[in-house]
Amino acid sequence: MDTEKKRIYYSLLFPAILVASMWLLKIIEITFHWNLAFLGILPLHKSGLTGILTSPFIHENWSHLMANSGPLIILGAVVFYFYRDIAFRVFGLIWLLTGLWVWCMAREAYHIGASGVVYGLATFVFTSGLLRRDNRLLALSLLVVFLYGSLIWGIFPQLFPEKNISWESHLMGIVAGIVVAVYYRKYGPTRKVYDWGDEDDDDEVPEWYPETSQPPPPQSQHADIQEENKEENPPVEPPSINYIFREKKKS
Repeated sequence: MDTEKKRIYYSLLFPAILVASMWLLKIIEITFHWNLAFLGILPLHKSGLTGILTSPFIHENWSHLMANSGPLIILGAVVFYFYRDIAFRVFGLIWLLTGLWVWCMAREAYHIGASGVVYGLATFVFTSGLLRRDNRLLALSLLVVFLYGSLIWGIFPQLFPEKNISWESHLMGIVAGIVVAVYYRKYGPTRKVYDWGDEDDDDEVPEWYPETSQPPPPQSQHADIQEENKEENPPVEPPSINYIFREKKKS
């Protein structure tokens, strides 16, 4: 397994375990005919404080659970892939802040489900990409908007009067995601800056390289040296050969 596959595997591991535990709990709840809604958040009640930790594990029905499972795995894997150094802190803070604010400000009812965490993760990824101005994260932010942009309507209760939706969890999740993204804006992945450097004359390859290891002297100096060499060492003329014709005497 190469490094990239390992990184993807470990990015999916925690979100997959988290969602699997939600499914297992739902199976147990239905099998034994239990109603675990009391593990949700009951605002401003001391007994409801436990729900800050437990409410994301509890879902009303299968459709509620399935609606949260896909986004939780995808967004969780994104956070653990790109922000692996701070992923657990991001996950934990969004989880706790969302639950705490719901307990402080929501209407009196049991608030259950992981939708607040999903809203928080989506908002964190989007906001963090904008703050860092990283091309990869900006593209990821646009993808989050494309896939989960419709989540924004979940904070308007008047749009779904017939449904028992905890719009407070959605709103608190959005706020928590923005706060955590701003808080960790200097942590995690950084924007790649390509520095081509300034051209340095010292690094330029001279015209005389590689024919000689020494640069040629300036033209005027070169001419003077040639003149001096001429005077000190005058050119040697090739030796002349004289052929002498001598006529043979007659005997």
